[in-house]
Amino acid sequence: MLIARSPVRISFGGGGTDLPAYYQKFGGAVLSTSINKYFYTILQKRNDGKIQVISSDLRVMESWRDITRMDIKSSELAIPLSAIKEVGCNISVDLFLASEIVAGTGLGSSASVCVGVLKALATYLDLPFSKHELAERSFHIARNILGKPVGKQDEYAAAFGGLNFITFNQDGSTSVEPIVLRSDHLRELESNLMLFFTGVAHDSWKLLQDQEQSTQSQVSSTVESLHELRDLAEYMRSSLLKGDLREFGGLLHQGWEAKKRISSQISNSLIDEAYALARQNGALGGKIAGAGGGGFLLLFCEEQQQDAVRQAMTKLRLREMAFRLDFEGAEVVVNDPFIDGDENCGMRWTFAPYLEVASTVNSIT
Repeated sequence: MLIARSPVRISFGGGGTDLPAYYQKFGGAVLSTSINKYFYTILQKRNDGKIQVISSDLRVMESWRDITRMDIKSSELAIPLSAIKEVGCNISVDLFLASEIVAGTGLGSSASVCVGVLKALATYLDLPFSKHELAERSFHIARNILGKPVGKQDEYAAAFGGLNFITFNQDGSTSVEPIVLRSDHLRELESNLMLFFTGVAHDSWKLLQDQEQSTQSQVSSTVESLHELRDLAEYMRSSLLKGDLREFGGLLHQGWEAKKRISSQISNSLIDEAYALARQNGALGGKIAGAGGGGFLLLFCEEQQQDAVRQAMTKLRLREMAFRLDFEGAEVVVNDPFIDGDENCGMRWTFAPYLEVASTVNSIT
């Protein structure tokens, strides 16, 4: 048995500049962090030549003998099926998929699914996928195979983990710069971040598609707002590195105002009311996680003001989700051949001759 997990993320600044329509012309950048809410992939071997995928979130179970002939785009399980086809190996396994986060909440769950399944398969098949390759293959699946209008930030956040400044270059290359903070500043940042679920899960594809079309058409308001969001991501990085977290909170607010200028669909009356109420009760800044329209409301609020903000959000029936930052990214947490007798799982041991070990021990003693 093999269990992999991959985190979801919250994005602070630069969202939208990770879309190819923008970064191929101007170069993009995003400041984001992964959090300790995970997507899990459990892999076990089968002996009948079939592949079975069970999704607890979608409540779907399907099995196949030959997925190479399938039109997988119409399947509810298109992401894991595409990941299996991507690795290009003939395997017979069960994949059980489960998430701590509801889909459509703006935390990058679709990318986390793809990265997690690829990580599990690569480990099982002993394929040397780096974090960078995990991210790029996942982006390729979403963008080129499934035809989704996605950017790159979610895949890189899920694969790498941690607090990062991610740069998307015009030639298509991507670089990840970990933001290393003093321990007290990191604790303060983590304790000042709050997430509230608006109660609305949404499909962000239409929003992203509209944004990409506006960028490609050089709609001035969209492009100018994206330029501002990219600049703000750099300012946020600087404020974190110098430990000025109040400035960081204010920049979050500026970013949210700029993001709303991209499309009228990014916010709605509930989000506007909740955000205004949070600011009235002490939050310095915030934004909707993801493309907008619903999902989680991220707030930056100093600890002495948080009780007032919680009470205000409770009146609107917004539920808070406690979380911490994640610094591991996609990883295998269980790899045990004993459970199902699978020789492909578990650690690979290298045995030294007895005499060599004995002589080494004698020389030490």
